[in-house]
Amino acid sequence: MSQSNSLAVTEIPEELKKSANAVIRLSSLDVVIEKKNKMTYTYQRDVTVLNEKGNRFVEAYAGYDNQLKIRKIEAIIFDEHGEEIKKIRKRDFIDQSAVDGGTLYSDSRVLYMSYMPTSYPYTVSFTYEMETQNTAFIPSWRPITGYYVSVEKDSYRLKDLANLEIRYKTKNFEGYDVKINSNDTFLEFSLSYIQAKKPEQLSPVLSKVSPHCMVAVNQFYYYGADGYASNWKEFGDWVFNALLKGRNTVSNETKDKITQLVKGIDNPLERAQIVYEYVQNNTRYISVQVGIGGVQPIPASEVDRLKYGDCKGLTNYTQALLTVANVPSYYSVVQSGQEIVDFDPEFATLEQGNHIILAIPNGDELTWIDCTSQVHPFGFIGDFTDNRNVLLVKEGGSEIVKTTFYPDNKNSQYTSAKIKLEANGNFTSDVEINTEGIQYDSRFRIENFSDKDLMSYYKNLWGDINDLNIANYKFNNDKNLVKFTEELQVDAKGYATLNSESIIFSPNIFNKNTFVPDRYRNRQFNMEIQRGYLDVDTFEIEIPENYMIEGLPESVTEENKFGEYVIDFLIKDNTIIYKRKLLIKKGEYSKEDYNLYRDFRRKVSKLDKSIIVLKSK
Repeated sequence: MSQSNSLAVTEIPEELKKSANAVIRLSSLDVVIEKKNKMTYTYQRDVTVLNEKGNRFVEAYAGYDNQLKIRKIEAIIFDEHGEEIKKIRKRDFIDQSAVDGGTLYSDSRVLYMSYMPTSYPYTVSFTYEMETQNTAFIPSWRPITGYYVSVEKDSYRLKDLANLEIRYKTKNFEGYDVKINSNDTFLEFSLSYIQAKKPEQLSPVLSKVSPHCMVAVNQFYYYGADGYASNWKEFGDWVFNALLKGRNTVSNETKDKITQLVKGIDNPLERAQIVYEYVQNNTRYISVQVGIGGVQPIPASEVDRLKYGDCKGLTNYTQALLTVANVPSYYSVVQSGQEIVDFDPEFATLEQGNHIILAIPNGDELTWIDCTSQVHPFGFIGDFTDNRNVLLVKEGGSEIVKTTFYPDNKNSQYTSAKIKLEANGNFTSDVEINTEGIQYDSRFRIENFSDKDLMSYYKNLWGDINDLNIANYKFNNDKNLVKFTEELQVDAKGYATLNSESIIFSPNIFNKNTFVPDRYRNRQFNMEIQRGYLDVDTFEIEIPENYMIEGLPESVTEENKFGEYVIDFLIKDNTIIYKRKLLIKKGEYSKEDYNLYRDFRRKVSKLDKSIIVLKSK
């Protein structure tokens, strides 16, 4: 069968079109290790894009640098009948820097295809051949990389002609008809006819539930250095000796600055904080696309001179300054992102990591800092690298350790308000909101908002309050306590509903939680709450003169394995005191538990909308 006929949309099985924005007709990666310092990739990806949302699955790009060469790259566009529309050769690809600014990483670049479809569906056949001297990173096999995309066929082949000792570890193969063929120098996987999956709320990270295989070799070559590593300790020791040694010197002028800044400070953590804040105030972060630029940092002297770097460079630079300040620290490799992804402690490969952070010993504990952040407090890493296995690089003692875990009750928001309700339905209020932990991470940036953006932020936050006005505000970002305080003077018109001689309003003015998880008739995945949190609210509502309480909701206490919800009402003279607590617990739950959790959140949402009725005397 000709390629044009085989790529016709009519050739796609109907079941693969269901729930799909795109269908991967073929994904084929062939990796050949010819010798310790030579490896080639041959890649083909044929993707039929069914609609506009499927464009992101084309992925017709390749990164390169001085060590990773593109020998051939091409794309062919076909219409829905499989007839060729356009051929895009290497010279037609757009060649741009993989870096968002600066010249330190000028050799890190990306070739990508620019194509604007005129109609759907269409198909892209994308191919490249690449060559690298570096054999430290063997591509993994991940046939399912997203939702709303089906897979007709995916294959992976690795030939080790240099006998570098292949290692591999499979995950989540159960329930999939994966074909495996392997021996000491050859590894092959293939998988066919995988229907598109739909995302489900509160499901685990896709990599936790989809089939994939991590691959590595024990012997390798990387930027001029031979290496051997069969476990994490050996890998970390190699990183320390081959990649970090000799790259931690800074100018005498900078040494003198740091020495003066920490002079007379006995506490190592206090010295570390001074260094961290110096780096924040004197450098900037530039992003180098994942997969390009390797794992070796540029010399600290270069960051010192130019005052910018990527995560590797800034972390290495900060570590160099901490050494000047006589504070030990450890370069650490992590898989960053809001979704928590762990390093596998039983399988060592740096292909798992995409970011570098720094660990500072503090007795039996570790204090973590992200040297790319210019805004986070010292020792606070937020939801970007929290609670996950990372590789801590330490001379002679590299190991897998866990980053900071922020417990449910420490991810807190305490809101107190004194509210004066008027007979015309308007109100004025003084509000104070204190956030800590992960909730701090989602709030503290508003201190730099413009007045216009702040008004928009609060109108969105309190969307059920009509004619909301923030008359005054004051913020306090306590970076030592990692606590953010918002003090607001708020007023609104027509909040309460007037009905004859009655006033009807919801006492939960400032923290209605209306989130109810989606309903699924046949849920596929288990449920995971990656981070828990605690909200505590106290609202003192002064009711208008000449009004009395006619209807008051009952107090409620609801406690289960997912958390706790409490509301309580107290009456003091002409003031109603509304107290509320919502605790959501981190945890992994079965898919059968999902409906129970959904019922719990529906109840919370309903009770948060409870009303009070006042009647004129």
